[in-house]
Amino acid sequence: MSAHCQLTGARPGFGNSISHSHRRTSRRFDPNIQRKRYWLPGEGRYVRLTLSARGIKTVDVIGVEAAVARIRARGGKV
Repeated sequence: MSAHCQLTGARPGFGNSISHSHRRTSRRFDPNIQRKRYWLPGEGRYVRLTLSARGIKTVDVIGVEAAVARIRARGGKV
């Protein structure tokens, strides 16, 4: 599963791990990605979305219909 949110567009950030001796190695900061299934009443079917934790909270506030409309407006497939 790719580490990006369909709704918010959150993607991994990159940086360095710095050890006690101050040596630097590359690392990734992955968003908290979850796969969640929602009932889409307008289409009479379930949709499975790949969302970050913030994306799940956004769906709870604006509703699944509005969230799917935003994803489709960005060119995403649902």
